[in-house]
Order: sequence, then C-alpha cells, then structure tokens
Amino acid sequence: MRGISAGPPSPPPGRARANTWSFSKVEDTRICVVMVGLPARGKSYIAQRAQRYLQWLSIPAQTFNVGNYRRHDAPQPTADFFDISNKEGERKRRAAAEAAIADMLAWFRTGGVVGILDATNSTKERRKWVLDTCTEHGVEVLFVESKCDDEDLIMANIRDVKLTSPDYQGQDPEEAAVDFRNRIKMYENIYKTIDGDGDEDEYTYLKMMDVGKQVIINRIQDYLQSRVVYYLMNLHIRPRSVWLSRHGESQYNLDGRIGGDTLLSPRGEQYARKLPALVRESVGDDRPLTVWTSTLKRTIATSRFLPQHYNQLQWKALDELDSGVCDGLTYQEIKDRYPDDFAARDEDKYNYRYRGGESYRDVVIRLEPIIMELERSEDILIVTHQAVLRCIYAYFMKKDQAKSPWMNVPLHTLIKLTPKAYGTEEVRYEANIPAVSTWRGKGSTAKHENPAPDAI
Repeated sequence: MRGISAGPPSPPPGRARANTWSFSKVEDTRICVVMVGLPARGKSYIAQRAQRYLQWLSIPAQTFNVGNYRRHDAPQPTADFFDISNKEGERKRRAAAEAAIADMLAWFRTGGVVGILDATNSTKERRKWVLDTCTEHGVEVLFVESKCDDEDLIMANIRDVKLTSPDYQGQDPEEAAVDFRNRIKMYENIYKTIDGDGDEDEYTYLKMMDVGKQVIINRIQDYLQSRVVYYLMNLHIRPRSVWLSRHGESQYNLDGRIGGDTLLSPRGEQYARKLPALVRESVGDDRPLTVWTSTLKRTIATSRFLPQHYNQLQWKALDELDSGVCDGLTYQEIKDRYPDDFAARDEDKYNYRYRGGESYRDVVIRLEPIIMELERSEDILIVTHQAVLRCIYAYFMKKDQAKSPWMNVPLHTLIKLTPKAYGTEEVRYEANIPAVSTWRGKGSTAKHENPAPDAI
C-alpha cells in the first residue's frame, strides 16, 4: 500500500466521515489574530496566508480587513487622510475598526474560530482597545507584528501594493507609489512597536523582524495559538513563485485506471521532453529552482530532462492519493465491485476514504509538512499527481474543500502561482501535446470525460 493513512479510524465502508475540523479538543477556543505594523510590511499577505492555511485544515477562519471597511467612506484617500491631525480621517478610521470588530464578534457567535484583524494597529492605545474589546467577549488575542527595515523588501511590497490595492486602482503607478510612501510617513509619526519590557509585556504576541531573521514569541497560551505561531514562523514575505505540473500522461491514464506506479505513455514522454522549455519560458535561464517530485516512476520520469543544476528531491508525501483496494481499477470496475463505496465517495469526495486507502482530507494532513516547507522556501517546481495538486492548488487559491476534489487539473500543463498581498496570481503554460482527460463527473464511469465548464 502506498501513501500514509492519517486521521481518525476509517468509517464503515460506504460512509463518509463528518466534515468537522480536526482539532475538536480546542473547538471552543476563539482567537483574534491582531496584525501590527507599518504599511508595506506584508501584514495583508501574512493575514491572507494564515486564513488560507487554517481553512485548508478545516479550521473556520476569516480575515477582517479594516481598510475594506474604511473604503465605504473613503474609497481612494490621499496620504493626508492618514495624518494624525486630520480629525475627520481619524473618526472614519476608528469607525472602520469598530465595524470590523463588530462583524468579527458576530462571526464568532456563528461558529468562527480564528478571526484575523488586518490593520496597522500602530499605537498602544489602539491595541489596548482591541484587547479589552475582545477579552470582554471571551475571545483570546494574539498580536502578530511584522517589522522590517529592509529597504529592498519595502520597495518590493510598495510595488505590489500600488498595483493590487483597491486604494490605487486606475491611478498612475508612480504617483501611487509616491502617495503610498507619504502614507507610510504619516504612520511612522505615531507607530510604536509592541513593548515587551513595558505595559505590553503581558500580551500574547509574535514579532517577526526583517522577514523572519529574528522572531520573538511571548506568552503563547494554548494548542491552537501554537499552531498559528508555528505556521507564521515558517512564512516569509519575499517575492517568489511556485510552479505545479502533473506527470506526463501515463499508461494507466490511457486505460482509465486509477493509482498504480506505471510508466509514461509515448505522449507523456513527449511532455517530459517539452517540460524544460515550458519551465525556461516561465522561470528564465538564471533563476535558481528546486524540483520536488513524488517517489513514483511517472513523476520522476517527467522531471528527468530538467536542467541538471536544478536540485531535485523526492517526497513520499507527494505520492498520489492511496486508493486502497481500488488501486489499478477503472471507475466502472469500482462501481461494479464496490457500489456503496462508489456512491458514498461521490456524495462526499473530500471526506470519503477508500477501503485500506486515503481520503482527500488524509492527503491534506500528510501535505502539511510540504506546505510548511513551501512557505519557508524560495522558488519551487512540484511535479506530482492529480489529487495532490488539487489539494496544493486549493491551498494557494483558497478553494472550497468540498469542491476541490472535483477541480480539473489537466495533463501537460505547467501552472505558475505567485502569492500577492491581495490574492494569488496564476499563469498557465500549455505544452500543446494531446493527452486524455482524467477528470470525472459525479456518477460517471466514463473511461475519459471532458471536464464540466465550472471544474476549473
């Protein structure tokens, strides 16, 4: 049996497990993660990544960006709006923060677990107000401060923000950069770092200096806080991309069979030879790249023509979803031999576990170390399998878990993902080498089937 089975014991055949998050022992915990720091220090990037990570693990998480609330009254303000002497601006900013916290507290009452308050929270007074408000409602507070004096990184973040922030949509990029610089100066006049030796010593906080060069942790209280902190410690905000590719078309793909450890088809071999050109087109010649594959023959064969100066690593955790007793079968054979299992998996494909094998939820659990390593790494190319890529793609693109097992991840396509402050940018490179479709719709036993329009 390939793969790693993880999580609770298997349910009786034909039944799906309940879609509940894995940390039931702390399910009554409610945490507000309060971002702290000057603009262009990666706060929104960190907040978005933390939310996606927690949701990916089935932990209800939501980001409340105070800037989005402020835009109702001030959609595209100039830097003067953020001047401490601008009383009307201060009133609107305070009202936005109050609205964000009110919505977050209402969300907690509906079952929310980790709320992320994305704002500068640059003064001690503002942080104390947030702490007191949350504590009054029984919500734990974890402050996360991103400090950075690296001018190159700050400028990279400014370039990102001026191109992606709603505050500067439709504006001249250079004028936007100047205004954003002036906004930073306004905040620098009042910004106070979290004081670990003074009246904020009792706070629970994580301080990250210069992209993780130094990390300070103070008074982390419980399991879930530790999970959030561990993830954030592995997160860096340096610009980078991740490239994803399935293996080339395999012999089992041609036969409509799942799993196995078969070799590439002739067209899969063509893709393996074409992949270096696709990577070169997207990555360039000089950019260093690390290649990760599974331990199965078809991914190793697909990556074997890549440049020799690329460091290649094989990960057992990247092996395809283990289909247990169904390994090597077609979907028609599965339906004939295990009709209850076939129906149950269609009913809840994310949670259903093959007999003696895995579910998509199990794959997510074993991929968590991969995600941690991805977040601490620079540029990575991953050559792996359909189910595994669905899980990784869902993490980066914030896809719904129930829908992620039904996504179309085509063969012979290189996908470039570039995380940004306000989302993840995606570019696809087609090899233009024909391949069968391995996507399957609910209830279908077709050997090969064209994906539905909403399957991407």
